[in-house]
Order: sequence, then C-alpha cells, then structure tokens
Amino acid sequence: MENSTVSFYFNLTMFVNIGHYRYPAFVFCFLLYSFIVPANSVIILVITRERTLHEPMYMFIAMLCVNSLYGSAGFFPRFLMDLLSDTHLFSRPACFSQIYVIYTYACYEMTILGIIAYDRYVAVCHPLHYHRKMNSKAVLKLALWAWILPAVGVIVCISLSARLPLCGNEIQKVFCANWNVVKLSCVSNVVNNIYGLLLTISTAFFPLFYVLYTYLRIVIVCWKSSAEFKGKVLQSCLPHVVSFVIYSITAFCDIALSRYDIEEVNPFAAVILSLEFVIIPPLLNPLVYGLKLPEIRRHILRMLSRYKIIPKK
Repeated sequence: MENSTVSFYFNLTMFVNIGHYRYPAFVFCFLLYSFIVPANSVIILVITRERTLHEPMYMFIAMLCVNSLYGSAGFFPRFLMDLLSDTHLFSRPACFSQIYVIYTYACYEMTILGIIAYDRYVAVCHPLHYHRKMNSKAVLKLALWAWILPAVGVIVCISLSARLPLCGNEIQKVFCANWNVVKLSCVSNVVNNIYGLLLTISTAFFPLFYVLYTYLRIVIVCWKSSAEFKGKVLQSCLPHVVSFVIYSITAFCDIALSRYDIEEVNPFAAVILSLEFVIIPPLLNPLVYGLKLPEIRRHILRMLSRYKIIPKK
C-alpha cells in the first residue's frame, strides 16, 4: 500500500506551513476568487457586447481576462478544498492536469502581453499602417500563436516528466509544479532540464525582451512628439506596462523560489511567493484595465447603471 501511494499520489507538504492560519486563509482566498471571477467576466462581457470595443487592443485584453479565469479555475477550487482538508494527496493524473493548466496560464499571460505590446507598438510607431497590419486576419493569427505555441510546449514538457520513475512523492508546494516532480526522479533529468530551459526562454524571455524593446521604441517616438500625443499614448499604454511589470515580478519570484533550497526560506514567505503569480495578475488586471482605459470604464459604468447596480448620474 505504501509503494502504491508513492507511485500514484503526490503529497503537497507546504500546507503544513499554513497551520492554524488555514481558516482565515480560506476566507481570504475565497473572497479573492469571488472577486476575480465577476471582475474579469465583466470586462469580457463589456468588450464582447460593445461594437465600439471590437478593436485589436480590446480583444487582446479580453483574452487576458479569459486567461485569468482559466488560471484561477485551475488553482483556486482545489486550493480552497486543501486548506480545509487534513490530507493533501494529489493523484498523478490530477497533478499533471493542474501542472498543464497553471503552466499554460503562465505562458499565455506572457504571450498575450507580448502581442498587446506589438499592437501598441504598431499603433504608436506606424499609425498609418495600423489597420493594414492589425486587420482581422492578423489578429486571428496572433491569437492562435499566443494559445497554441505554449500549449504544445507544455504538453511536451509534461510528457517528459510523466515518463520519469520517481523515488518519492513529497512536493514542497501548495499546488503541483513540474520542476518539483522532476526533482523526485530516480534517474537523470538532464533532458527535462534542457527542455525546461528552452521552454522558459521561448515563452517567457523572448516575449519579455520583445515587450521591453517595443516600449523602448514607443518612448523614443513619444520623446520627439507633442505633449498631447504623449498624454494619449500614456493613457493607452500605461495599463499594459503595469500588467507587464506586475506579472514579470510575480513570475520571477516563483521561478527563483523553485530553483532555491526551500528549507532555507521562511515557510510562510515561501507560500506567499509561490502564490503571487496565480493570484495577483487575475486580481489586478481587471482593475487596471477597467479603471485606467476610459472606453472600458465608460461602458462598465453604463452597464452597471442600466442594471441599477450604481445610480445614474
């Protein structure tokens, strides 16, 4: 029975670090999830319903919100159940399913932010060619690239990990993570390390450097333009920059933590750092885009007043 448990189940050990805080943590995380779902849904609903928002930038923002719902659904329900449970065993299929959802969510976030940066770059640096370069066909190609490439990459990554014979079942996380599974391998994991590095470079660092490049070009163009033009560009680009910086920081924290000896990190801090990238972006993205972009904000207020959620002005 013991060998069977080791073979078919993983034990998430970091829930022990939450201890007596699990009930307040459950209430807090349940409230967060209760905000994330309707907040992102409102942004998606407004963009899909309002024809004036059927433009590339807003469609990509809707994709970002869909991804927030997707990633949250792959993390929060199981996490909330585990907070109230005394055992934290994950079957192998369930664990690898969660790895797929969380890892594709993480990759999608970066690739979508990358195509948003490209959209803003074309709009600011090549305004006369914007409608030609960002037509419906181009938008569809970018969207497919943003969804399909990471999915294929993560499937290959999980396939390599699933074939490894394991000499343990303890995962030092509050959710299933690929590198933590690979570290349990009884055999060499060089192939997994090399592929993981290539996947990280292609889905994280390439988009990262491209986003930095595009915004550098935008800053150069704005530097030579009028104050009015700078104001318009700042208004449309600032939410994307904020989302990009937030996600980059939270993702870096998780990547750094996964490669660090967890025993040398404060247990409570380790839990917080590992959760940032699955909680903060889905929480802040709808606030950033809903409050900072005038067109979205105006339509949200109109919709809320129509359903008498807020009084009409």
